[in-house]
Amino acid sequence: MEYFDKEFCLEVWGPMACFTRPELKVERVSYDVITPSAARAIFEAIFWKPAIHWQVTKIEVLNEIQWMSVRRNEVGAVAGKTPIFIEEKRQQKNTLLLKDVRYRLWAKLEFIPQRKRQSKERDLFDVTEHTDENPAKYNAMFERRAAKGQCFNQPYLGTRECVASFRLVNPETEKLDAPVCDSRDLGIMLYDMDFEKDLKNPPAMFYRARMENGVIIVPPKDSEEILR
Repeated sequence: MEYFDKEFCLEVWGPMACFTRPELKVERVSYDVITPSAARAIFEAIFWKPAIHWQVTKIEVLNEIQWMSVRRNEVGAVAGKTPIFIEEKRQQKNTLLLKDVRYRLWAKLEFIPQRKRQSKERDLFDVTEHTDENPAKYNAMFERRAAKGQCFNQPYLGTRECVASFRLVNPETEKLDAPVCDSRDLGIMLYDMDFEKDLKNPPAMFYRARMENGVIIVPPKDSEEILR
């Protein structure tokens, strides 16, 4: 049987977002726009099963890129057997956030046939053969959940304190707002973590992100554009 992946569209927004650059570990600084991994996580928060994979294909930036700086007190220690005295371990850290963000995210729901996922997921999931498995079932489940605003866990924009709102977009019946009129080279950006290579300590993947009139085309994970 041949399977066809279906592309879905979500509009997501929030008062603030922080897509942290991995090269800046002490002070948190966000990328200019949402990363493909953060976009994938939003789709997975709404619906995910071992039989599917979300492949982000396009990101549209709907609001102008704006910044704000937040300084917070944090505890520079990990809780353990010994007590932590906040006065001794307290430290101030600055975070450079995005504010008032709105994106239109496009992603394909890729169905993974039983025979392809059996070998690599036998230790993690029940791989008993289900004869009624088909992509149409999962497509309908996602559409129903997203249309009702349902999610397995609260979607967020980079970090958990940056809560995301979302709605399912129907490009065939809706008149879509145009993305921002902004083109720029966003440089090397985090693409995702390579869980297929190592589940416990996945290496990072990067790509060269370019925004043309508010639109970022995201290459597939097996593309030559992906830097590993």
